[in-house]
Amino acid sequence: MFFTIPTLMTWTRIVAIPLIVGVFYLPFEEPTRNIAATVMFVAFAITDWLDGYLARKLNQVSSFGAFLDPVADKFLVCASLLVLVHLNRADVFVALIIIGREIAISALREWMAQIGASKSVAVHMLGKVKTTVQMVAIPFLLYDSVLLGLIDTRVWGAGLIWASAVLTVWSMVYYLQKALPEIRARAK
Repeated sequence: MFFTIPTLMTWTRIVAIPLIVGVFYLPFEEPTRNIAATVMFVAFAITDWLDGYLARKLNQVSSFGAFLDPVADKFLVCASLLVLVHLNRADVFVALIIIGREIAISALREWMAQIGASKSVAVHMLGKVKTTVQMVAIPFLLYDSVLLGLIDTRVWGAGLIWASAVLTVWSMVYYLQKALPEIRARAK
């Protein structure tokens, strides 16, 4: 199931990373770079929902796809956060919280899978809400202008990225609490 339609869509999120980063090195005006990066991020982020939908609809769910999907999401979010920090549109502290959590929870899930307790750290709605808030905040910060003459995307993006940092910590605590009984049992 390496070359199914859903898996190929997941790969596009990984391929998107150098494209989104590279836009900011092109010799265009800043608003043009911002719009291009925003449109690309939104288009590639939509594949996160679409690939899962298609995998279920086409009966092409695979363990490889289940592995690659969250990896692609994390790469896309982390790379975009680093770009935003570089552009002074996101606080480095927020990026450290989000990236650190992703590393910690990925390691926890790997360990829990090795000991046969992966169900205790299965994806929870809190993690999905965190991802959704991130996927809205990042394009706002990439756009970095007034949208429709009403929405200051820098202000909204900054508020949302901080909200996602809070959700990030909250979801990490949730997953750690779910894993704690297994951690205690293994520590004896």
